[in-house]
Parts: sequence; structure tokens; C-alpha cells
Amino acid sequence: MDIEYAAQALWREMKRKRYLPPEWVGKLTMVEAYAVQLAILRKYVAEGDVQAGWKVGLTSNAMRAQQGIAEPCFGFLLRSGHLQSGVRLKFDELIAPGIENELCLTLGETLRGPGVTYDRARSAIASVEPALEIAEVRGDFKADMPLSMADNAQQKAFVTGVPCAFGVDDALDQARVEVYFNGQQGAVAMGAEVMGNPVHSVVWLANKLSEYGVVLESGMRIMSGSFTQQFAARRGEAVLSRFTPFGVVEVAFD
Repeated sequence: MDIEYAAQALWREMKRKRYLPPEWVGKLTMVEAYAVQLAILRKYVAEGDVQAGWKVGLTSNAMRAQQGIAEPCFGFLLRSGHLQSGVRLKFDELIAPGIENELCLTLGETLRGPGVTYDRARSAIASVEPALEIAEVRGDFKADMPLSMADNAQQKAFVTGVPCAFGVDDALDQARVEVYFNGQQGAVAMGAEVMGNPVHSVVWLANKLSEYGVVLESGMRIMSGSFTQQFAARRGEAVLSRFTPFGVVEVAFD
């Protein structure tokens, strides 16, 4: 597979805000798909955007069951996609938007895989933010996971609340999220749903990126994986997610 050709073809569809082209279904292996994703990242950076970090997906039992997938995945975050809590998004400007409830972790130290351990990853986390990932479901994840990975694992934007310093006594697996849709509670979940502990997402990411010659750099944000299943966003909906003890994050769809 010509990686640059594939990246250019998918990049063109992304810029046009279209669904994934059907002629690419079944054409990529997972290794090729991640190579295409990284090539698309380079295109964004060449245009003047800045990489803000990474996302880890399919980390919870709920998400893996929903998508019929057994392993996590990664995508990149862009500075242009970083939004602050309370933002109002125009529903018609999004393609089949979804919402995921996550903790966004910022690194204070660089992690270089392979061989990154739980203790090493935990010590590298500097701060925690309550967060919502805004996904765009531009293709059938179950039908062609590699193509969705090439398309940046459905990542569109990420919304964060007020950051908290990450302390030695903070237990991410004991964090609890309560999700409200237009004031009505829709889900409750614990951080343990994320690979047992969101720190494991950092471990997996650092070691997985090393397979592609990529280092997890200090200062990068990591959307560490959804506590809950992915929820379809709806026009006129206001979403509030309360992460105890890390705070609240909100988004609305007009």
C-alpha cells in the first residue's frame, strides 16, 4: 500500500467533511492504517496546526462490547480541536457526532517506549482534567476498524474542564463520573472501567507508539479512554459530566 497516496485520499475527504469513501473499505491492514493516520497528522502540522497530544480508545469493557473489538486504539489530538468546558457546538457542522466521558491527563515528563511500566507512567502524569471527547462516526467501526484508525479513530475535538494537579494519593481507578443529558442522569461509571486504571492507557500508548518510532512527549495531553459507552449526540442537548473528585465538564449541541 502506498501510504502517502492513501493519506492524501483520506485527507481530501476529511477536509471536505465527508463520510469515509466506500472504495477504501477493506484496503488497509492495521499497521498501514496507523501509518496513514500519522501521515495525515503530518499534513495538519504542515498546514500550521499543532499536535496537542493523543487519545486512547476502546479502553472500557462497555466500549469494546459496543464496537466488538478486543484491543485499544490510538489517535492524535490537535490544538485546534481543544475546546473549553461550556462550549456550544453547531450540530449541523458535525458528522454523526458522539460523546465519550474521559479523564484528560497531561504529562510532565517524556515517556519513551518500549518497556514503559505502570509506575513510570504514573509518575509522569502532571495534571488531570475532566473531559469529553467529541467523536465523528464517519464510517462503520465494526466493518473496518483499520479504516477508522486511518481516519484518526473518530477523533474530532475534546472538551476539558479545570485542570487539577495529580497527587500521589489520587486514584484514577476510583474516579466516578455521573453523566447528565438535559439535566437527567444517563450514566454512572468508575475509572476502573478504563483498563482497570487510566494509567494503563498511558502505558499502552507509550509502548504502542514506540512501534512507529514515536515518543510520548512531556506536555502532551492524553485522552485516556471513556468510562462509559459512546453516546450519540443530539441537537438541542446539553451534556454535563461530573467527575468526582476532578470536577465538571459541559458541552451543548445547538
